[in-house]
Amino acid sequence: MSPLIQLLASAVALMMAMGIGRFALTPQLPQLIAEGQFDLTVAGLVAAANYLGYFVGAVDAMFARSAGQVRLRLQGGLWLCVLLTLASWAADGFWGHLLLRFGTGVASAWVLVMITSLSQQLATAHNRQRLGALVFAGPGLGIAVTGLLALMAHLLGLGSAALWLIYAVAALAMLLAARPWLPQALQAAPAPARHGPTRSVGIGRLGLVYALYGVGYILPATFLSQMANQQFHGQWLADLFWPSFGLAAALGVLLVSLRRGGRTSAWLAATLWLQGLGVLACLMGGGVGLALGVVLCGGPFLACMQLVMQRSRELAPHATQRNAGLLTACFALGQLSGPLLAALSSHYSGGLQPALMVAAGGLGVAGGLVLITSGAQQVGACQARITP
Repeated sequence: MSPLIQLLASAVALMMAMGIGRFALTPQLPQLIAEGQFDLTVAGLVAAANYLGYFVGAVDAMFARSAGQVRLRLQGGLWLCVLLTLASWAADGFWGHLLLRFGTGVASAWVLVMITSLSQQLATAHNRQRLGALVFAGPGLGIAVTGLLALMAHLLGLGSAALWLIYAVAALAMLLAARPWLPQALQAAPAPARHGPTRSVGIGRLGLVYALYGVGYILPATFLSQMANQQFHGQWLADLFWPSFGLAAALGVLLVSLRRGGRTSAWLAATLWLQGLGVLACLMGGGVGLALGVVLCGGPFLACMQLVMQRSRELAPHATQRNAGLLTACFALGQLSGPLLAALSSHYSGGLQPALMVAAGGLGVAGGLVLITSGAQQVGACQARITP
């Protein structure tokens, strides 16, 4: 089977699992709040349930050793995304949505970790690393699809239940299109018994950076549609911001994949700082601030994920699945903190401004950590070369 077709199928799988299974709540929030199913504070708790499930799924994925275990989680995660999205059609109120978002969090993490590991191994084996990097554009295109479907539902006057049903049909179509062509789950090669201390420390610090990134990006990623809805008073123009965010994210992956030079760590720090500026732009309010937030947060969003996974392969090339699971778990912890921070911010201040300021600060610190860690590793490597 052509590696190009398998990598394309991997992108479609992420398009469905992340764009719909993972992020469908964002364009639904304005309608769910308007219908009285919950308020902004409760919306943060429902989102946190999704990210808790994402953490649980990522930790579980780390322990999938055999080809059968990998295949079970990949196929199970794909089908669960479809079925739980369909079940959301009948959900009404806090507890139903909380449990379903938890389940889709687990399922989407399974798919992300397994697809990341399998697709990147395939790309490396066939010397198609640039094509392998483009797999990460899948979630951005999925976000764009969910946003455009939400816009269509708004223009037709449909409620949240009808839109969940539309999402489920779209997810099923993507699953059936991608499933026959996905990379095969092979028996993982055993990891080396021990790694050098620099590499171990590098992965741990990269996990901290990824957790801070999770806190920083998740607030605009979760509440962008609601902020736009408040700004434009429920007009259809508000529904353009979320698909634009997805398209910017997919374009960012393409641009980073085509880069010709520069260290991975320098590119990673730049994407983190750009997102920090995007979060601050959201604080400006108004259409201009939100538009800047879409470009500066959306553009580097998936490129940052791509660069983190690339950096992890540079640090420990023989443990791709384990490190993908570990980093995704750190990311999920950061994401989990974001909506809880938003709920506290909304409860005590009546808005998201304090939470957004903390998120921007975290992204700034994360970019600094990347460069500090990279510099320390380069010094250590030079010292190792000159030591007799």
